[in-house]
Amino acid sequence: MSRIGNNPISIPEGVSIDIQESLIVVKGKLGELTQSFSDVKFEINDGFLTVLNPLKTKESNAKHGLYRALVFNMIEGVTKGFTKELELVGVGYRASNQSQTLDLALGYSHNIIFDIAPEVKVETISEKGKNPIIKLTSFDKQLVGFVAAKIRSFRKPEPYKGKGIRFVGEQIRRKAGKSA
Repeated sequence: MSRIGNNPISIPEGVSIDIQESLIVVKGKLGELTQSFSDVKFEINDGFLTVLNPLKTKESNAKHGLYRALVFNMIEGVTKGFTKELELVGVGYRASNQSQTLDLALGYSHNIIFDIAPEVKVETISEKGKNPIIKLTSFDKQLVGFVAAKIRSFRKPEPYKGKGIRFVGEQIRRKAGKSA
């Protein structure tokens, strides 16, 4: 039995939830998100959303906590939004953006030009003496994580010098170089 799935979710003001047969729609001030579901039921009482598990099978027990977490992230996303920050560590690594197009100079023979989904807002911060930072903001947690992982995959941090694209605050395990 899922302990997370049993916790009720409080619905803040300004958020409307529409539950159809196998689809839940969450609307808020930042946007609208939809999620299909199976094996669980949703119930709204006194400003709280609860996820019910009527089948009690092994598969439905696993989905119970999953859908509770997904709907909680949807509600948090349409009210507050989510932000991911990436840091470019390396000599000559630069980032700039023109609206939804990100231009990255990562030490390759060419710049990488990456078009970002319209739901994600991108901002690049370049201060003298500091590493460039890419800031991604959206109401969809899954989409922000996917875009951040895709940008990070262009130049993953390597363990010897620590160069590459990393999340702000991420600790890279460093290895010692060759011993003579």
